[in-house]
Amino acid sequence: MTVPRLSTESVRLNVRAAQTGAGVNVLLAAVKVAAGVFGHSYALIADGVESLSDVVASLIVWGGIAVGARPADEDHPYGHGKAESIAAAVVSFMLCLAAVVIATEAVHEIRTPHVFPASWTLGVLLGVVLVKGVMSRRVRAIAASSGSAAVDADAMHHLSDALTSGAAFIGISVALVGRQYGGGPGWAAADDWAALVASLVIAYNGVRMFVTALNDLMDRSPGTAVLTPLREAALAVPGVCDIEKLAARRVGMGYRVTIHVQASPLMTLAEAHELGGCVKHAILASGQRIQSVLVHMEPYEDAGAARR
Repeated sequence: MTVPRLSTESVRLNVRAAQTGAGVNVLLAAVKVAAGVFGHSYALIADGVESLSDVVASLIVWGGIAVGARPADEDHPYGHGKAESIAAAVVSFMLCLAAVVIATEAVHEIRTPHVFPASWTLGVLLGVVLVKGVMSRRVRAIAASSGSAAVDADAMHHLSDALTSGAAFIGISVALVGRQYGGGPGWAAADDWAALVASLVIAYNGVRMFVTALNDLMDRSPGTAVLTPLREAALAVPGVCDIEKLAARRVGMGYRVTIHVQASPLMTLAEAHELGGCVKHAILASGQRIQSVLVHMEPYEDAGAARR
């Protein structure tokens, strides 16, 4: 069976999300690194470095979407959808790597005496949190509508950036309040502690996204949320007596389904073939972003109870 091409509109939206993310991340990275250097805030510098990794991540997502949208060919009869899962896995690994780098440098800065961060850096961080929060929400909405694992990973990257900036905002605020009330030099490291806490959050999100991408690459079952509606759609087809097996695996922005349908053994081959086609169309119409359906017909064991 020919693999249907992905929705042109979904691909376009996914690519635009990746392109916009890359452009915004370049701008924010430059602003945060400059503000961190001149405002004496390592949390901002670390945040800027994380944004640079976001740029690379958005480019990887862009590439994964472009490759995954290619139609099936002779060398790839099942399409190129796995490219999206690979892109998501790479982006997740980058999140984990960024977390390690930020944590390592934060510990170093905590142990190194330095001056208090400038108060105006709080305005920069607040702006970053707002921009990244909006971007994460919009990109996640696109990922939810298209089913793209790579775009979802990119949305998580935006959210992690917002969390890092939010932690830096809290850390710098604590440092400035400590100085206001006569706190010692140790209060200057509050934003570094914030960067350390943020690195743990980033690491958690990175591991979680990596596990999701790995499950897709290992063809893990999508669970009852996807399988139950498919089973119900197949059983609702007149002539279907039972479902012996039902499996689905995620490929790119959709699912490939294999189903074993039991029907009356008195059916002719032509009738069984026609019934299999009805089951396939019922599953394709189930609203679960199904890319392909393989139907295997089997005789129903209780022949007396079978209905044609």
